[in-house]
Amino acid sequence: MKIKYVVRSILFVTGLMISLSLASWVVFPKNNSVEFGMSDVNANGILGEDDDTIDVLVLGDSLSYSSISPMMMWKEEGFTAYVCGTSAQQLYESMNFLKQAFVNQKPKIVILETNAIYRSFSPIKTIENSFHRLFPVFQYHDRWKSILPVDFGGSVEYTWRDDLKGFKYSNKIDGINAQDYMRKSDQAAEIPELNRQYVKEMAKLCEENDAQMILISTPSSVNWNYKRHNGIRLLAEEYGLNYYDLNLLSEDISIDWSRDTRDKGDHLNYYGARKVSAYLGRFLKNEYALPDHRQDKNYQSWNEAYIRYQQITEQS
Repeated sequence: MKIKYVVRSILFVTGLMISLSLASWVVFPKNNSVEFGMSDVNANGILGEDDDTIDVLVLGDSLSYSSISPMMMWKEEGFTAYVCGTSAQQLYESMNFLKQAFVNQKPKIVILETNAIYRSFSPIKTIENSFHRLFPVFQYHDRWKSILPVDFGGSVEYTWRDDLKGFKYSNKIDGINAQDYMRKSDQAAEIPELNRQYVKEMAKLCEENDAQMILISTPSSVNWNYKRHNGIRLLAEEYGLNYYDLNLLSEDISIDWSRDTRDKGDHLNYYGARKVSAYLGRFLKNEYALPDHRQDKNYQSWNEAYIRYQQITEQS
């Protein structure tokens, strides 16, 4: 009886796994466009980029895609960057994007925007994340409503590209007086242990793929303070990572909190992002000797994307 029970259990589990795998294949988007139901479509626009063409990969929550404009850095410095930032991104999601990028890209620099490091999550979430990656049917189950013929037998072909390269444009102005938000402190904000481990694993993965991971805090008077600065500084020292806090460079970047934020200091708007991107582009180019592709015919699509980027932002 026991042997029969074990065999039945094995057959049931095997059948379930096969069914979930088949269902996952059907519902998984066969292209990275919104029409095919791709989630986080702007961040996943990197899937449509030519192989081995991204110099800088940016990961993080909404501060990353509100503060860093790859197309402006392209215009001024000529290197390529892509922001795989998503709203309230957790570090296990950052790891997902990092692993995904390394399949077809070889970025020289991987930037982790540090606000995500303070977003706590439970070990259960990491288990759920692994399960969803193994069986995408749980993430894309709503696609049953819009299944296309290609979903039953077509190959996966990522063709969609985001002209803003993951940056999200907003010219809304909603200012605040935030002159003293980086008041000095000797205290360090505690980083959850699980988050620390993810940063360590991400740094290890970058090293294995010949990329240098750096930590950057973009300006946010709502989310950032000196205690958090100290916490990230200590973490960076422990793991041997370079850390740059742009909140301490107000004179160099010249953020004007009365007009460079769209929501009272929480996120930068286009005007603030333009300043951060100009500074960051110069810094990365000089500090890490990034290449200039602007005259390279293999990167002509970036020059064309910049023209469309201008059309989107010219009103500003």
